[in-house]
Amino acid sequence: MPTSKLVLLAILGLGAVGVTLSGQIKVPWMEAPAKDGTAAFGKRLGYLSPSELPDVIALLSPPPAPGSEAMKRDEQARQAALTLKGTPRYALAAADAVREHSNTVADFECAFGTGITTQRTPHLYELLSRLRLDVRAATYPAKSHFKRPRPFAVYNVHTCYPDDEATVRNDGSYPSARGAVGWAFALVLAELRPDRADIILKRGRDFGESRIVCDQEWLSDVDAGRTAATVTVGRMEANAGYKADFESARKEVALELAAGVKPAHNCAPEATALASR
Repeated sequence: MPTSKLVLLAILGLGAVGVTLSGQIKVPWMEAPAKDGTAAFGKRLGYLSPSELPDVIALLSPPPAPGSEAMKRDEQARQAALTLKGTPRYALAAADAVREHSNTVADFECAFGTGITTQRTPHLYELLSRLRLDVRAATYPAKSHFKRPRPFAVYNVHTCYPDDEATVRNDGSYPSARGAVGWAFALVLAELRPDRADIILKRGRDFGESRIVCDQEWLSDVDAGRTAATVTVGRMEANAGYKADFESARKEVALELAAGVKPAHNCAPEATALASR
């Protein structure tokens, strides 16, 4: 299929250029299978080879400097997010922080309006798994390059998801890899369900915002993650394997909608959390 209108408009808005990254990408989460059994694709990544990934270091400006207006905005956003501790929105941020692929997919089912499972939509489930690998791989050279400390590490406090702190404490905060994955999911799912595009894209933004609520990342990290995700998805949409999988996923979704399949889990808590900010 041609590059989606959603991704094309986003790329034009970001002023992105087609810079590539050569060489091998070594990312910690690629060294072994994920906890939920999702296979890591190693050097093959998902759909893109390392040389096809965008050069996110060249694409992004450096993170905000201490004392800059942008850093003040980051601090203000953090202070506002700290007031949400103990609320349903804080609980949702903790749920959004769980990294297993199955959990991340489930985070988008309510916005998507139907289930995404290995049993009924295997092509879509696998497409999102491979997408996740490429998007994270695209962000990691920049995270290693900029080495920006995470807010919870700067202030020596706990996050909404303490189980993750040891893993990410010394992992650069800029750009947000997890926020990038959420935005990439939203772009693809919105194209599959244009009738729910606004809802899905909002969930993608809310998913990124959860990183701020959790005190895992700064506002500008999440913004940069969306930039990285938009460009990476744009690259992916030119890949023949991605195109074939997307068309298979489209057929699966059409069958699910015709059958009236709804998300398996209760969507009310998520709706309450996002409405109570």
